[in-house]
Amino acid sequence: MLTHIVARSLRLLPNQEKKAPMVPCQEVKEIREIMIETSVKDTYVSCYYPLGTSVKKLPVYMNFHGGAFIMNDKEMDDPYCRQLANHTGSMVVNVDYAKAPEHPFPEPVEQAYELIQWIRANAGSLGIDPERIAIGGQSSGANIAAALCLLLKERQAPQPTLQVLCYPMLDFVTPHADKPEPDPRRAKFPQVANFLNKCYVPGQEQAEHPFASPVLAENVEGIANALVIVGEYDAFNPEAGRYAEKLKNAGVPVRHEVFENCTHAFTHLGPKQKAEEAWALIEEEVRKAYRS
Repeated sequence: MLTHIVARSLRLLPNQEKKAPMVPCQEVKEIREIMIETSVKDTYVSCYYPLGTSVKKLPVYMNFHGGAFIMNDKEMDDPYCRQLANHTGSMVVNVDYAKAPEHPFPEPVEQAYELIQWIRANAGSLGIDPERIAIGGQSSGANIAAALCLLLKERQAPQPTLQVLCYPMLDFVTPHADKPEPDPRRAKFPQVANFLNKCYVPGQEQAEHPFASPVLAENVEGIANALVIVGEYDAFNPEAGRYAEKLKNAGVPVRHEVFENCTHAFTHLGPKQKAEEAWALIEEEVRKAYRS
């Protein structure tokens, strides 16, 4: 009960990532707001359709926002989804996934699996190509994206054309106090990160599961090509590097980019130039994946 009270209190804090977006808010052709029933909960998604395209079956990009698994909503990524849609010529599905501690692991991963299956099953009414679906996210959202690829592999379902992992949280086993935290405030109070972790993975067995900590996955052969982006001074930099290396060793094509002098969530908090470079890189790799 106390965990739920604290989590609800944290959700009342202002979302700094939403206050000053790193990209301008662009017009798009259409935004469809859809409620999708899943076994986890009714899930709301926003579908962004790009301007200036005559393609009848659009490729798709599924976006999972950040927020430490317990906070924020899909609206924080609205300007980025608009830009991704227009710059990649894809229909962007912005997902408001279930939050912990009300919905701990593995519920958001299962929810993501059901969502991608629903998108494929409803390709006709959505006007999309079910064979060209890329997925991606930031921080906790990147964890869900990575876990989704592993779950799809386990269930022998089609992989996305690309997984975009921006400063992903991929290791719940290593205590946050043992991660290279450059922010003196966060380094001084690692118990805050520990609380956030416990909301999503309350038990050690959950923390050690590869769908929670993808760096522990034994077999990643055949999963989606990956773009891994992380800041030089991000506490998650080492685990992002470990996972990128694990994918490469399994023969998975990976582009791993470390942005100098950047910290966690830099795509949303800046520096602005670095954020713009990161989004341009994402757009480049997404377009490339659609063509392959």
